[in-house]
Amino acid sequence: MSMRHRAPPRGHLWTDTNMLESPGFAFTALAFLLVLGPLVFVHEYGHYIVGRWCGVKADTFSIGFGRRILGWTDKRGTEWKIGWLPLGGYVQFAGDRDAVSQPDAEWQSLPAEERSHTFPAQPVWKRSLIVAAGPVTNFLFAILILAGFAAFSGVPTNPPVVGAVEAGSAADAAGLRPGDRILSIDGRAIDRFVDIPMAVAHRPGEAMDIRLARGGSEQSVRLTPRLFKDKDAFGNDFERAVIGIAAGAPQFERVSLGEAPLVAMRQTGQIVRQTFDVLGQLLSGKRSIKDLSGPVKIAKVSGEAAAMGLASLIFLTALISINLGFINLLPLPMLDGGHLLFYGYEAVRRRPAPPQAQEWAFRFGFAAIVTLMLVVTFNDLGSIGVWDRIARLIG
Repeated sequence: MSMRHRAPPRGHLWTDTNMLESPGFAFTALAFLLVLGPLVFVHEYGHYIVGRWCGVKADTFSIGFGRRILGWTDKRGTEWKIGWLPLGGYVQFAGDRDAVSQPDAEWQSLPAEERSHTFPAQPVWKRSLIVAAGPVTNFLFAILILAGFAAFSGVPTNPPVVGAVEAGSAADAAGLRPGDRILSIDGRAIDRFVDIPMAVAHRPGEAMDIRLARGGSEQSVRLTPRLFKDKDAFGNDFERAVIGIAAGAPQFERVSLGEAPLVAMRQTGQIVRQTFDVLGQLLSGKRSIKDLSGPVKIAKVSGEAAAMGLASLIFLTALISINLGFINLLPLPMLDGGHLLFYGYEAVRRRPAPPQAQEWAFRFGFAAIVTLMLVVTFNDLGSIGVWDRIARLIG
């Protein structure tokens, strides 16, 4: 699942004059696997390697779900396999009953040496580290990719200075002028021009306070971003909020290998913050659940990114890795964040939550995730025109 607020890496707006042909099904499926496969592996390997460091035996490391189509067992007794349904993966540790780490009722009856290497026998801090390692590894993987872009392709360095104001725009109505330097938006510090669209793109119709410097003094203005509709390189409709200002001539600068990870961490933090804001809008009703997308839409976007070149596909991989890490930290049972929530309870109360409470929580989590997957799949099918074609056939 992802929260749709995608934009091209450098803010370029595609128009009908440079349309690209949509890739075919086989190319799209391959691109999807090239994106999802490594991300699932990275996430699960985070769980696996930290589990090993903590002395926990892994029974199964699976990429994909369902029946095994390829696999082997290593010298530690871990079965490595690829399942036929490539929509996720899992590491099942010794003492787990299933792929979502619910304890096996028999783990306490194991011999002491064997029991000491099970997941449920570990202190709560070790279990927390193992569970948190998956999402954290996704963030680290994205930071590595973004650091590579920063070091070898450069980052936009335009200062947050207004180069031009579109007539009749929100910025024009608020009195912004060329030469104004944007200092903050709703208290969020603005260091470079690229920070401005990041701060407003997902907030159409929401009034915001902008602090700016003009002629040696500071002042505040209030404006409301307006919804902008356009088409991307493949003719897909997309929307975002704009205030109607432009920077000067684009400026890009490569950063040193030492500075690149810091730049990448800052970019990752911005994307996480934007994702968190979008989640808040969904929960408050300010944003429709139609903006949620799932595997079908991600596959479509993966194919389009691959058609635009390897760099676009790698950049998309970083964005999805951040989304995957963020979503897995949500406090929903069955997700990593749900496990961490229970471990937090255990750390505070000095005992685990009652088994019945955990069982009901996981049932609720399962129902919530299944419902969410149905919603995003419905949205995805609508985004590729399935429902319109069915309506025309019926009509």
